[in-house]
Amino acid sequence: MGFSLDSAAAKPLLARYAGGEGQRRYFQDAAIRAVFEKVARCVEKQQPARALLSLATGTGKTFIACHLLRRIADAGQLKRALFVCDRDELRTQGLKALQNLFGADAAEVYEESGGRNHAKNARVHVATYQTLGIDRDDENASFLLRHYPEDYFSHIVIDECHRSAWGKWSIILLRNEKAVQIGLTATPRQLKCSEDNEEAKADAKITADNLAYFGEPVYEYDLAQAMEDGYLAACEIELAQVNLDATGLTLADLIQRNPRDANTGRPLTATEIANSYEKEQFESKLLLPDRVNAMCLDLFNRLVQSDKDRGPHQKTIIFCARDRHADDVAVAMNNLYAQWCASKGIQRKDPFAFKCTAAGSGNDYLPDLRGSASSHFIATTVDLLTTGVDVPCVRNIAFFRYMNSPISFYQMIGRGTRIDEPTGKLMFSVYDYTGATRLFGAGFVVEPPRSGGGIGPGPIGPPPPPPPAPVLVDGFEVHVSDLGRYVVAPVNGQAMPVSLDDYKVGLSAKLTEECPTLEAFRSRWVNPPDREEIITAIVSAGYSPSVLRLLEDMNDYDLYDVLADLGYGLVPRTREDRALAFRYKHAGWLASLPEPARKAVEAIAGQFAVGGTEGLENPHIWQTPEVAAAGGIAALKSAGEPKVVLQQTKERMFAA
Repeated sequence: MGFSLDSAAAKPLLARYAGGEGQRRYFQDAAIRAVFEKVARCVEKQQPARALLSLATGTGKTFIACHLLRRIADAGQLKRALFVCDRDELRTQGLKALQNLFGADAAEVYEESGGRNHAKNARVHVATYQTLGIDRDDENASFLLRHYPEDYFSHIVIDECHRSAWGKWSIILLRNEKAVQIGLTATPRQLKCSEDNEEAKADAKITADNLAYFGEPVYEYDLAQAMEDGYLAACEIELAQVNLDATGLTLADLIQRNPRDANTGRPLTATEIANSYEKEQFESKLLLPDRVNAMCLDLFNRLVQSDKDRGPHQKTIIFCARDRHADDVAVAMNNLYAQWCASKGIQRKDPFAFKCTAAGSGNDYLPDLRGSASSHFIATTVDLLTTGVDVPCVRNIAFFRYMNSPISFYQMIGRGTRIDEPTGKLMFSVYDYTGATRLFGAGFVVEPPRSGGGIGPGPIGPPPPPPPAPVLVDGFEVHVSDLGRYVVAPVNGQAMPVSLDDYKVGLSAKLTEECPTLEAFRSRWVNPPDREEIITAIVSAGYSPSVLRLLEDMNDYDLYDVLADLGYGLVPRTREDRALAFRYKHAGWLASLPEPARKAVEAIAGQFAVGGTEGLENPHIWQTPEVAAAGGIAALKSAGEPKVVLQQTKERMFAA
């Protein structure tokens, strides 16, 4: 990189990871190195040291921030650092991670009795924008101005920096211009600025346009790559549409059904109702109980059908249009659950569905959503769960609200992308009733604020009149149409929905291109290097055999049967059935082996029933109790070279 090993710029690059090298993933290491290299170049050129990292939600941005600061500290270059975010949940997660590396040297920012800053003596200060009081211009009211003089921090890390636009948080950066400033985001926004107000432009330049302020991301790791690498869960989409949304509603549709004020119940006249309502206004300006009930029934049935073991007991987040909509959806889902439990004769697990919004003290329920296996299954929310909430067990995301912001959409999708090894979650489902998934692949370009935006008090004037109460109308016949299943796959380097049929056709075409016949596929499959070439070719083309197995609900099948069924029409067998077929179809060959070798081969075949191809080739297969009890390698030698006997076993296993 052009730096000598003993230069100050190289010291962070040479610092080791706290806890050992094995803890980080390859892209996390690359991101950390990219920041160090950018900062070193800026320091050498005497330029402001700023760096932006863009990584998909769930790929460990907090891990990166913590180890960035730890390695800088170990290189002797950390004076004081500020880790700043915009939500309590993010602060809690960041503080815990930083204290694992810094101990008491990382502390939360808040005012103790006597006006003392709790984090005063710490090297790493962890705060939210709200705690710092940056919206208060009075020096006596602002925590930042009272406790932190200019250039107090040597390093500042801004988590989820895309969410900070339109606010006044830029004062943190302006008062610490000499600090190394690092922005973390999954959605780097680019401002489309059209305002002539100079004050708004000046603030927007810092707060709203990540790319203009920090520069292009020094490292990017997107959703498609993370899913392909297996670090994030695969994503299945089920599209649906409500008939009322397809047509919209006119004044005539409403008047004949006795429209009412949703707050008071007062009947409304035609002059008090709009001439028409578009689908985007449903459940905000126009409340439709029949629509809510129909969508909830459709989603509940899909949950029951999607997992025969868990049924409706799957952690699910439903994004709603408004706070009242979240209430209505929670009530409807609870009613459906009560009916389902009664029909099954099982005891209810309460609470089942619950509102999780800012107006409903939603943060109080997050630990139960995350940790309880016997309650809090369905969270209805507006946007409280869009960022900063790490709930790996969430298996389903449902869109009951209309979405126009790609940034918000990707943050919502990110609530389901985390893999949850304890529960075996490798894939999550998106139930899209509003076309929200059209935003996959959309750019993060946003409009500037319509008013305000600068540092300082806004214009003073009379408060705006309260918005009119929403209209409530029932009596509609509502039905939901199924629009098909999709899988999120890389298309031209971006994660995009691909219909399941097209996905299968594409995967099949790539497979048969590599192996034109079933015989060619089988002969290459039994040879590990050849099999790896096949899988690599398929994955490089944007397809995943493992994802297909999940989508087709074929977890009891080896990938050999999944692919042979798709590409060549072979009737698939489960791993257990294939091991059984091996025993009876090749009974003559087994009988021809010496008794010790026969028992060992049958024990090895039993490992296929458990672990499939990988089970046969696992180097620890000889230590399994069944194979060891049958004599292991020593027993195979009675039939010849063990390697040859094992190869013959594999060939006959897949020919069964």
